[in-house]
Amino acid sequence: MIESLDSNISLHSLIWLFLAAFMLHDFEEIIRIEPWYRKHYRTILGRVPEKLRKDISSFARMTSSQFAVAVCLEFIVFVPFTFLAAERESYLFFLGFNAVLLIHVFMHVGQALYVRMLVPGAVTAVLITLPYSVYLFYRLLHDNAVELSDIWFSLPFGLLLVPVILLGHKAGEKLVPAPVPANTQPPDHAGK
Repeated sequence: MIESLDSNISLHSLIWLFLAAFMLHDFEEIIRIEPWYRKHYRTILGRVPEKLRKDISSFARMTSSQFAVAVCLEFIVFVPFTFLAAERESYLFFLGFNAVLLIHVFMHVGQALYVRMLVPGAVTAVLITLPYSVYLFYRLLHDNAVELSDIWFSLPFGLLLVPVILLGHKAGEKLVPAPVPANTQPPDHAGK
């Protein structure tokens, strides 16, 4: 099977497929995060330590649209570095981002095991991100495009995603305000 993949997918195409793998995974999170928290919020709060409950509450208030802003910002960052890897064989940031996303798979699995339920993103993390990432690193090494030391060296560059993600979530809160709860009415300014 590996030989068939190797002969049918060029390294160039495989690198560009990163953007598709990333978006398929994040679409699952965007679509599922809001209804999942609505359904499981109380259960989750009962299963996490007290010190994490504030973070859980913050995520539970996030709308799918707000989450999508963070994903959009990540995608914007990924495009030029994917271009550099695919078209210019400049792999440093691309490797780092993919190493972080591979680690991210195990975060989803760990979360699901910890809260004892399927969490948003877990399915595509295991079925798309994990096989894509493993095959990508295999191909980059097999085709002598990079060495194992390059992957390890790139990991700190991948961690630059953390401020991008945090900025994306803050931007989501600012650009897409949370909806007004249905049981409240805006003030009547008709007479002014």
